[in-house]
Amino acid sequence: MSSERLYFRQLLSGRDYAVGDPIATQMRNFAYLIGDRETGDCVVVDPAYAAADLADIAEGDGLRLTGVLATHHHPDHVGGSMMGFTLRGVRELLEKTSVPVHVNNQELSWVANVTGIAPSELTGHEHGDKITVGAFDIELLHTPGHTPGSQCFLFDGRLIAGDTLFVDGCGRTDFPGGDSDEMFRSLRYLAGLKSDPVVYPGHWYSQEPSAALSHIKDNNYVMRPQTLDQWQMLMPG
Repeated sequence: MSSERLYFRQLLSGRDYAVGDPIATQMRNFAYLIGDRETGDCVVVDPAYAAADLADIAEGDGLRLTGVLATHHHPDHVGGSMMGFTLRGVRELLEKTSVPVHVNNQELSWVANVTGIAPSELTGHEHGDKITVGAFDIELLHTPGHTPGSQCFLFDGRLIAGDTLFVDGCGRTDFPGGDSDEMFRSLRYLAGLKSDPVVYPGHWYSQEPSAALSHIKDNNYVMRPQTLDQWQMLMPG
């Protein structure tokens, strides 16, 4: 299928949306739009801060939002309240447009608790499920560690990795629900992907905003441990 048909945008908080929001600027979150230019369908990944801005960007490009994909439940990715702060996000987006919100089943209750969205309004998935956006399939990969239901999205030679894998480093595991050993297993799973997708992370914490998985495997220190013992020596606790 022609790559020209695929609509894909990587958008930086504080620069491309939520402009002028100091928290959005400081956190350097990425949100993503994935769509089919021919059908006009589009999903948004991790809308937070000014989710309506993301819907407006898609609509300005001639597409309509048909769903939300959430990598995990933290408010800087989906909005809501946690650890004493509150951010706008998916809940406000649903007030603008009623679309399915796709989360991993292990994350369903966490997303509901943080955002205040009823569990019945969330669509839970298992590892390997696929959702369709126009003519494109997006595969949902369960990659726990940063949170119990963290998930990555694989499609058309791209991997949106949320806070599981950055170009440099990986997500923290010391927040509620985090698990360092699970993070190791998730990273080894991603390292074993047969293709060499371009990795698009949940934050811009590196010089480049994305990189091929092969580059990350060669250069990111969190990909070096081959055994759990090696990982535990690198990441004690």
